[in-house]
Amino acid sequence: MKKRQVPAAHNVLRILALLSATDIPISASRIQRELDLPRSTTYHLLRELEDSGFVVRLESAGTYGLGLASYRMAQAYTTQQPLVRLATSPLERIAAIAGGSSHLSRLAGSEIVYLHEVRSPGAVSLVTEVGVRLSALSTASGRIMLAHLPETELRAVFNSSGERLRFRDYKEELAAYRRQGWASEREEVSRGQESVAVAVLDHLERPAAALAVTFSVGTANAEQLALELRHAAARLQAHFFGEL
Repeated sequence: MKKRQVPAAHNVLRILALLSATDIPISASRIQRELDLPRSTTYHLLRELEDSGFVVRLESAGTYGLGLASYRMAQAYTTQQPLVRLATSPLERIAAIAGGSSHLSRLAGSEIVYLHEVRSPGAVSLVTEVGVRLSALSTASGRIMLAHLPETELRAVFNSSGERLRFRDYKEELAAYRRQGWASEREEVSRGQESVAVAVLDHLERPAAALAVTFSVGTANAEQLALELRHAAARLQAHFFGEL
């Protein structure tokens, strides 16, 4: 077997690969065991990764997960597919309750990208098919995810979207959505349709995704649907990221 020229760098990449392929934060002992690393090496590399922001340590559980720097470099793609699989059943149920369509999406800069869509029988065909991107500011899903971003990142989104001058007004609106726990929009994306959405938060309390449902204006109780979505989001959060 060819000797590694830079073993420390190789092991750092192995740790990041393991964390990005694991649904929930894991312990140092598990990292050491799965990668067959010396105990001292494991803790030394984790400390370096934590100091640089690529890894975060959850004090209460003593486990490690990907940090903010890792999220900034790339979206952990391996997390998306399990999210789609586990979100499908509750999305189907909520779409049936609303008589409309439900969606799973994630934030991509100043836009959202749809990862999954479920339609109830007879639901109106929408523009929210898988892979479609829409302005985060005009969608309920985008608004609730933006509401959970720190101010510096939120300001950057406004700058890149061309809405820089409206930052102050939107900031207050997003803060209200965060306090409420869900966001909404009415006929801003599709005529005759309204939507409600909630965020799925990761172990950093950042928006990993959003769950939403769209239905004909005035045909369903938005608050009740938001409650259903919040229950579904809580189950996803507990499964993937543990209790927040």
